[in-house]
Amino acid sequence: MKKSALLMMLFLALATACSSGEDKSKELFQTAQLEENQNNIEHAKQLYKEIVTKYPKSKLAKQAQERLDSL
Repeated sequence: MKKSALLMMLFLALATACSSGEDKSKELFQTAQLEENQNNIEHAKQLYKEIVTKYPKSKLAKQAQERLDSL
């Protein structure tokens, strides 16, 4: 019983860590878009680069790289 509870806690911790990476990349992407729309291109680039570097497997990494390439 204790072993299964420990495994469940470990699974939940890993699931939370993975989802927080997606959440963070989404937050960064939205901020980068806002900066881009406000003509703060250098800051937008910095945020897109952060997504590509820190969260390369996130759903938004490819879009962030595409925005970098077009800026």
